[in-house]
Amino acid sequence: MTNAVIAATGLYTPPNSLSNAELVVTFNAYVERFNAANADAIAAGETVALIPSSAEFIEKASGIKSRFVVDKTGLVDPERMAPNIPERPNDEISVLAEMAVEAAKQAIAAWGKDVSQIDAVICAASNMQRAYPAMAIEVQQALGIGGFAFDMNVACSSATFGIKTAADFVMAGSARAVLMVNPEICSGHLNFRDRDSHFIFGDVATAVIVERAEDATGGWDILGTRLKTQFSNNIRNNFGFLNRAAPDGIGAVDKLFVQEGRKVFREVVPMVSDMIVEHAGDLGIDPHALKRLWLHQANINMNVMIGKRVLGREPAQGENVIILDEYANTSSAGSIIAFHKANDDFVAGDTGLICSFGAGYSAGTVFVRKR
Repeated sequence: MTNAVIAATGLYTPPNSLSNAELVVTFNAYVERFNAANADAIAAGETVALIPSSAEFIEKASGIKSRFVVDKTGLVDPERMAPNIPERPNDEISVLAEMAVEAAKQAIAAWGKDVSQIDAVICAASNMQRAYPAMAIEVQQALGIGGFAFDMNVACSSATFGIKTAADFVMAGSARAVLMVNPEICSGHLNFRDRDSHFIFGDVATAVIVERAEDATGGWDILGTRLKTQFSNNIRNNFGFLNRAAPDGIGAVDKLFVQEGRKVFREVVPMVSDMIVEHAGDLGIDPHALKRLWLHQANINMNVMIGKRVLGREPAQGENVIILDEYANTSSAGSIIAFHKANDDFVAGDTGLICSFGAGYSAGTVFVRKR
């Protein structure tokens, strides 16, 4: 059985950066109008007044300072508070597939080989453009890749699940190389009228090429991959095709992103920390000696706590990569952004960890070593 290597990565960043301050201006304008329109009901105790937000509250709660978004106009409009992304005709490439293609082109250029050597495409993301046809097949066609392609969704853990799937295909001989893409327009499923979550997400696309070790020049040996799921309803999005079959108005709130943040923190941090340490032990890797952690970018407090538990100490500067201050939570793409932007200083033999975790609950670990 051959070994698998992460050969190259790519990143597409939308052109629009949206700061906490801009987001807060819009949210607070909505709050002011809501409270004014419902003043009598609020005074009578029939309705709860909404609380304004602030840039300071957002940064303290999450570590986020800004995010990139596909569309900014709808998000700074208090009347809309949702992105403006027009539907495209069926004969045009879809928005998410287009983002994935841009990230993939960067990865392919870094790889330096022809796409004819790629035998499969996996689109691993939290929210798909549609039920079918698969976005992965659309990306495959746009890039002129042969073989097969399919979509997979494991929420924020999709990228590590995708890397493991790609590595398994390569090691089993089903593919010479696999392109795995993570396009995320998280602004499309976020409730910008909810104070506790209106700031969480951003938009982005990432790409990873996994190939056979014997074909690779440089890159990162995949030392081991592990996946874990444990059902929880604390992070959810119930939007789906059966919504139209239900009576109008039932459960409308949960058709966007909803989470019980405190419960998620208490339950996911120990689950992921223990998983990382156990997997490292099984591979004969000392987790305290890892040069870098590229974790899912969910929340600064979660990342800091997991980093301490895994390394057994306060992480030194650069050991636990944080990019959510600039990108916010980008769901499946977060750990890949961190890896893509912070690995240039590695030399042969240096070891690190790509890890994602999220709704499900789900978690994935990918230990890598510079070749």
